[in-house]
Amino acid sequence: MDRGWEFWIDRGGTFTDVVARRPDDTLVVHKLLSEDPGRYADPAVAGIRQLLGVQDGAPLPADRISVVRLGTTVGTNALLERKGEPTVLVITRGFADALRIAYQDRPRIFDRQIVRPEMVYSRVIEVTERIGAGGEVIIALDTDAVACDLRAAYDEGFRSVAVVCMHGYRYPAHEARIGEIARRAGFAQVSLSHAASQLMKLVSRGDTTLVDAYLSPILARYVDQVAGQLDGVRLQFMQSSGGLTDAHLFRGKDSILSGPAGGIVGMARTAQAAGFDKVIGFDMGGTSTDVSHYAGEFERQYETQVAGVRMRAPMLSIHTVAAGGQRTPARRPTGAGARSPSPTRTSCSAGSSQRTSRRCSARAVTSPWMPGSCGNGSPRWRGGSGKRPAARRSPGSRGPGGWGRWRPAGRGPWRPGGRGGLGGRPPGPVRPRQLSRSRPASWRSRWRTWQTRSRKSPCSAAMT
Repeated sequence: MDRGWEFWIDRGGTFTDVVARRPDDTLVVHKLLSEDPGRYADPAVAGIRQLLGVQDGAPLPADRISVVRLGTTVGTNALLERKGEPTVLVITRGFADALRIAYQDRPRIFDRQIVRPEMVYSRVIEVTERIGAGGEVIIALDTDAVACDLRAAYDEGFRSVAVVCMHGYRYPAHEARIGEIARRAGFAQVSLSHAASQLMKLVSRGDTTLVDAYLSPILARYVDQVAGQLDGVRLQFMQSSGGLTDAHLFRGKDSILSGPAGGIVGMARTAQAAGFDKVIGFDMGGTSTDVSHYAGEFERQYETQVAGVRMRAPMLSIHTVAAGGQRTPARRPTGAGARSPSPTRTSCSAGSSQRTSRRCSARAVTSPWMPGSCGNGSPRWRGGSGKRPAARRSPGSRGPGGWGRWRPAGRGPWRPGGRGGLGGRPPGPVRPRQLSRSRPASWRSRWRTWQTRSRKSPCSAAMT
């Protein structure tokens, strides 16, 4: 007797790929759009229907299907877009902002505008309780107050709760009691930190519990939708760790890398079949690109950060770049259609470097004067008009860079020993007429200053 069909499905952000093995051991590949509401509700079920030749609306024959294994990005997209289940955080009194403050990491301290990621919980309930590090009850649990606060949150429309207590990973009595009260209040999803991540450190344990409470209802609805159309079929989901689990045991904290993890496992098995034990994986999809490494064994990490949320759960080591085949890179125009430079920018001589050119251009924008040595030896004025300010010729004094040839009207010549002379180029932000009304400092100090600046000027360096 021939065995039934076997399906391996990868639902990505843009496309859904279906690989099926027929009862005669031949393989067939099918591809669909992940989002096509006008044709089907779920691409995985639609792909199975099309390969089996079953019409829309007709029940799928469970006796013809052996197993369906599915990797999905439903949980990942919900976390990235913050479209999970509205969640209530129940935490020990005094630690309401502990998960927001976290470890006070500042990865982008030089950004002028820091945008903090949005928290995944919508309301916080502080519980009067405290268990010490040794297990002693410092403050007894106020069950009446907890029940009252949870009923109020339920009446507001919340159906998911995450419970995090100090030292609850080791002494979970208070967390278990709060979980019982929440279930009696009517909450459908109750995530306890000692069950989601039974490890120390309040912040990582709390964030992992929040992710589980935030995503598990979304995944449960998706699993029920798929399982409802595959009644009687064995359905398994890929976890972030690279292993498979039963559909009804699929949790939110294990779904973040469900899709990419299947790609790494397939890459490793294909490489081993071809005789390679050291490979680099490059998986470009329509939305993102996943890069991985395999050197004889799967590389795993047990604490990571995704979309601004810390999680402590075993998952394969994958580096994701937000650039896929669907994204179009921006190209700078060249040739006749290229944008001409601004008239306020001035380029240096042909021998200068690009960095020197940018520095000279910046000076042309911020200063009304440009040194005569930057170009053809003549002064240049801001705006590119070519008009000199009011000045008269002084043949008896010439400073370095050609600036001694011109002086503001109403003052003495530009010479080192003159009363109003600078012996070099005037300061950039000061206009000539404003300079002529102020009494200058000693000509020796001014001369030394401008000589030093002229030596360090990138324009002078480019000229030499």
